[in-house]
Amino acid sequence: MMTHLQFNLNLTEIKEDLLNSNLNDVVKSSIVLILNDYMERERDDYINVGSHERSHARQDYRNGYYTRELLLKVGRITLRVPRTRSGDFHTEVFERYQRSEKSFLLAIMDMFYKGVSTRGVTKVIRTLNDAKISKSMVSELTKQIQTEVEEWNQRSLEDIDYCPYIFLDATYIKVRENNRVISKAIYIAQSLDDKGKRSILGFRIDAGESYDVWRDFISSLIKRGLKSPRLVISDAHKGLRKAIDREFNGTSWQRCLVHFKRNLVVRMPKKGYSEVRYELLRIFDEVDAPSCRIAKNNFIKKFEDDQKLHNLIDTLEDGFEDAIQHMVEPIKRHNYIRSTNSLERVNQNIKNRSNSIRIFPNDASAFRVAGSILMEYEERQEMIRALY
Repeated sequence: MMTHLQFNLNLTEIKEDLLNSNLNDVVKSSIVLILNDYMERERDDYINVGSHERSHARQDYRNGYYTRELLLKVGRITLRVPRTRSGDFHTEVFERYQRSEKSFLLAIMDMFYKGVSTRGVTKVIRTLNDAKISKSMVSELTKQIQTEVEEWNQRSLEDIDYCPYIFLDATYIKVRENNRVISKAIYIAQSLDDKGKRSILGFRIDAGESYDVWRDFISSLIKRGLKSPRLVISDAHKGLRKAIDREFNGTSWQRCLVHFKRNLVVRMPKKGYSEVRYELLRIFDEVDAPSCRIAKNNFIKKFEDDQKLHNLIDTLEDGFEDAIQHMVEPIKRHNYIRSTNSLERVNQNIKNRSNSIRIFPNDASAFRVAGSILMEYEERQEMIRALY
């Protein structure tokens, strides 16, 4: 029995196989400007004196820059890293933004050690040729990232600003469990405060969506200090809706308008109803609830005699009020709280970044990767807010 395994990994090639680098040069340039500015501010804070200032509080002196490449999910970028005369200053940018890449590497190593054979792993294993990484090193890295993600996911929510809007959604991944491959859900909660700040409140990996799991997840957020919001935005999953009603007091529910529109459209005849479809969707272009209700009633009155549209009209009436709850809030917020699109983009990021792994060897591996991606998203949002 082999007790120690040592082999070579070309980390650069592994990352390039896993990460998506299709953003255009303009976006990449914007990220470079943001990160360079952020590191400059880090150095100013470290020195404790602004540029060209004289003060007894000075801790060190500026000493130019050096270049260093950083490989993110958006591709490879080159940054100007500030230096100090003593050499003691170190930026946090590289550690922060390489956490998720480390998690991908760990997930691949988990597969390798457990004998999981997939085309994705085979492709990566073919690149083994450079840096030596022992099993003990992988184990230590695993513990470090697992601890970081767990602490972040259990942090107190009591000190955050009141969040009137909470988004709840789930995305699915494949996980190997007891020699079987099963589908599991990543439950995610995102908040939006009155200043437009979005935050990831927490996540959980569990079996497929159910009332019990959703209720337990929401309850855990409340125990960490989350206060009942004014509005929860989600899809119309029955278990989730029931859990929202059970756990949040005095909270309204906004049915994701994008999902609701899709549900309406699929109930229409496929041919000859393009004008009806146009008038249907125009209902939700109104700027306030009373106008929206008038448009809905006019639509029903106009088409209620068409037997082919009875199912559509019933669905429209049943879900209409839940789909316009966002209109009670200030109009400047309507576009941001009428659907779960913002959280679904986060979910899609997880899916895109985990597709290279295909099947996670266990829940712990999936937890590290998903958590690292969510932490990276959260830190990027904080960095952008700090600069702008």
